[in-house]
Amino acid sequence: MFRALVSPVLITAMLVLSGLVADRVYSGMLLAQLLAGAAAGSVLISVACTRLRAWAVAPLSVLALAAYLAFALNLSAQRADVPGDLLTVAAEALRDGIPRLLAALVPVEPQPDTVALPIVVTWLAGLTAMELTTRTRRTLVGLTPPVALFAGALWLVGPSAPRTPWYALAFAGLAIAALAFTGRVRTPDSGIDPVTRRALRIRAAIAGGTGFALILVLVAVAAPPVAQQVGTVPLDPRSLIDPPDLDALDENPLIRLSGWALQPQEKLLDAELAADSRIRLAVLSDYDGVTWKVGATYRPAGRSLPRPPGELATETVQQRFVVAGLTGKLLPAVATPSRVDGVRVAYDQATGTVIRPDGLTEGMTYTVTSQHAEADVNLLPGADVPTGSAMSRYLALGPNVPENISRLAQQLGADNGAPYQRALAIEQFLAEHYRLDPQAPSGHAYPNLNFFLFGPAHGGGRKGTSEQFSASFAVLARLLNLPSRVVVGFRARAGSHPVTAGDALAWPEVYFTDLGWVPFHPLPQPNQEAKPLEDEYKPEPEKSEPPESEAPVPTLPPTDESAGPGAGDTGATGGGVNVALVAGAGGGGLAVLLLAAFIVFVLLGRAALRRRRLEEGSPEQRIEGAWLEVGDALRLAGRPAPEHLSAAEVAVHAADAAAPVRGKHEVRLSAPALDELADSVNATVFGAGTARDADAEAARSRAVAYIGELKARRSWWRRLIWTLHPGPLRWRRRD
Repeated sequence: MFRALVSPVLITAMLVLSGLVADRVYSGMLLAQLLAGAAAGSVLISVACTRLRAWAVAPLSVLALAAYLAFALNLSAQRADVPGDLLTVAAEALRDGIPRLLAALVPVEPQPDTVALPIVVTWLAGLTAMELTTRTRRTLVGLTPPVALFAGALWLVGPSAPRTPWYALAFAGLAIAALAFTGRVRTPDSGIDPVTRRALRIRAAIAGGTGFALILVLVAVAAPPVAQQVGTVPLDPRSLIDPPDLDALDENPLIRLSGWALQPQEKLLDAELAADSRIRLAVLSDYDGVTWKVGATYRPAGRSLPRPPGELATETVQQRFVVAGLTGKLLPAVATPSRVDGVRVAYDQATGTVIRPDGLTEGMTYTVTSQHAEADVNLLPGADVPTGSAMSRYLALGPNVPENISRLAQQLGADNGAPYQRALAIEQFLAEHYRLDPQAPSGHAYPNLNFFLFGPAHGGGRKGTSEQFSASFAVLARLLNLPSRVVVGFRARAGSHPVTAGDALAWPEVYFTDLGWVPFHPLPQPNQEAKPLEDEYKPEPEKSEPPESEAPVPTLPPTDESAGPGAGDTGATGGGVNVALVAGAGGGGLAVLLLAAFIVFVLLGRAALRRRRLEEGSPEQRIEGAWLEVGDALRLAGRPAPEHLSAAEVAVHAADAAAPVRGKHEVRLSAPALDELADSVNATVFGAGTARDADAEAARSRAVAYIGELKARRSWWRRLIWTLHPGPLRWRRRD
């Protein structure tokens, strides 16, 4: 009896353990409970049908699977509030179960399309394992399906749950126990009395149990240190599924504001709110100098949504929406949504933006529960902003920032040291000096923002919609090292009211340490007169150098042959030598000598500077010297790198500066890339003492090769100026 029961019990336990592993990426315990039922059901069917023919067991087990699957799908649909009859729900779950399971946002909500596949696989694994173990008495082969199921559960979890060796240890222990307790001790059929036979079996059992215990102890002791040596991040299966495609209006809803402003009475939503709030449509985090984008990776989600990183919560608010004229896929909600009822959504956890993959339809109704946050205004003046790679997305700007905008940012931040004071200075400057105009055209690329900030007021400049105000604020904030983003949404009043196109607006947000994202309001007050732009903020007039005039050619005074000797001479000697001509020749010779001395000084100084940078000092100093040589070369080529760019961005800028030249008779190859040099520079900055002589030599070679190619692309007279330019000897560089 013991031998007959040990295999079903251990196999069931192994299947249940696989379900517990998979449940780590699910919310709640419903999946683990359903998989435990599938494991027990498949094993019990096989045990009950042991005396039947092998060909009859599989059909009976599949019929039982169909009944249990119907029960599980109906239960999960009720728990997840999924509409539709059981037949429709089951058809969708079986048809789309694999892609929806792999694309679902973690934690995955147990609903029909995310539980169907695990239940079917668990049941079939239990059926196969029991048939192989009980009918063929091959326990080792019979354990293959549970092992494959356990490996599949680990693959499904991927990097989405913390690493722990205890599930694997427990699974290995169950497998060892199954092999140990189902093994047979063969003894001769005759010649051994019952007492001896019993003693041999007891000794074999003790030996097997001791070996089992020793293996478990060895694995328990060795597993943690071995697991710590594994540095490879597991594959995330969710990366194999492409996110939903979005059109331009969903990827950048900022461009919709000007169109909504022209039809302010258009009804977009019916909203029922408990208090005056701002409804968020999308969070735009990425800017490339041309357009702001959401830059989201949407994952199918259940009703419960995880909180985005950095988002804080102070109170829970609920809203109810009915879609009217709003189109697209973006789903409006008060920040930050934690639960959505009534529609199936996809969610980007990084930005907190929600979409409905099937698109919005008129009359669609849904309810949102949000975790709303209000920053403590008393803590803002002393708040700091975080740094590091986590905030790099919210500090990045596209290349070639206009000089006027960079200079304006530095002026606004010059007298404001604290981050919050810098943000307030930008907000106040925009609100006081610019006008809100619903008729202003759309656009937030660098040229549009430059015209908005500095264009003539009589020519359409210095006025715009909330699109230009929020985009300008975010760009200026990033130039002052303030993590910022742009949010598009609507104003909404408490109670049940329609939301019209005139309620649409955009606003910027800045992230402060321990306070989260704080909104700012750079729009002017209604009927407020805009102040004239002070001279200190106006762009500097373009400098136009006058054309070089040729030096006057010295001439001799006219002579009159009829005059007496010495007539027409001023200070001439009796030999008729002109004193002015002699003086001019002497002065010209002195100028030539001074010019030659200057050229020699520049050449020797430049050579000494390059030698000191590239050949002297520690490896870190030589790598830094190579980077400085590249920076000087870009300035000499007329393409200086803006100061706010990182080393990697400077490498991209350098590649653009050395774009291939395609002349009439030649096509020059691209200049050597500087990506590896930029990596070396970052390594010396953030890992002092790690550079070697080989790294410094490689940095020198890359810099020299790039500078040589960049210089060769200039005309002969520009190369001559490049060689004789004294700038590198006097230019000041930031640390």
